[in-house]
Amino acid sequence: MAKSQILTPPGRGAATGRVDHAAEMARLDRLARLMDSRYSILGIRFGLDGLLGLVPVVGDTLSLGPAAYLLWKAHQLGVPRATLARMLLNSGADYVVGLVPLLGDVFDVAFKANNRNAGLLRAHLEKLAAEEARPIGGAGTR
Repeated sequence: MAKSQILTPPGRGAATGRVDHAAEMARLDRLARLMDSRYSILGIRFGLDGLLGLVPVVGDTLSLGPAAYLLWKAHQLGVPRATLARMLLNSGADYVVGLVPLLGDVFDVAFKANNRNAGLLRAHLEKLAAEEARPIGGAGTR
């Protein structure tokens, strides 16, 4: 994936005022993998979300922190509201179903909301990069 950049709000980001999408996506991918698919036992991939979900209510509530961070970063990177709503729905379903004893634990391991949300963010950034690479007007275009 090619590196693409967008302007950040005044007073934010590096001295250039631009965000490196590839580096940001790599950080958010690492977080999503840690939460949803970092470990494997007998071919079943799971992460901290699945482990924290074993602690009733408190574990699922703690798992909301990284999920909320991913949503916040997606908002900062300009993800459309419809995609943010879908990401929120993924995280909300993970939280609500995760509260149900036993069923919630299985759901936490199977659904992988953070990986889904990282995928939605990646798709948005790839679309943005493709749009930036496309010539707009100018000589030789019609």
